[in-house]
Amino acid sequence: MGDPRLLEVAAPVTDFGTSALLQLLEDMRDTMAHEDGAGLAAPQIGVSLQVVIFGSADNPRYPDAPVVPHTVLINPELTPLDDEEQEGWEGCLSVPGMRGVVPRWNHLHYAGFDADGVRFERTVEGFHARVVQHEVDHLRGVLYPQRIRDMRRFGFTDVMFPNWQRRTR
Repeated sequence: MGDPRLLEVAAPVTDFGTSALLQLLEDMRDTMAHEDGAGLAAPQIGVSLQVVIFGSADNPRYPDAPVVPHTVLINPELTPLDDEEQEGWEGCLSVPGMRGVVPRWNHLHYAGFDADGVRFERTVEGFHARVVQHEVDHLRGVLYPQRIRDMRRFGFTDVMFPNWQRRTR
């Protein structure tokens, strides 16, 4: 947080299947795995392109979360399916050591492209919808603290959740 690139709108990807795009995705996967993240956007590693990856299974940062399939989503389009919002705790690799309660649409349709430029669509809800919205926000220059409505529910993870243990390597 504080890096001006995180506040920019990312450029759409125009060339798919390139070695540069595949290298970017590998770098993103390595970074996400190293930090036990549920998702990562290219701007978080200094690349201003509309590329996000996400997925979680047996993640120590989100032990109670349902499985989200590992996904590459490029040039995403989000459409809420209704006005229902759900509040939930979020953290972010760009805002380390902090968590806050963020409202997100609960039911969502998203579409975009995979690394080869094949278009796909999904309809999701709950944690999956939350993760997609969080990551796509990065492509629009928005960090989750900007979405918090009640700053009393934002703070340092180790202070607010003293019994929460992050896996150490």
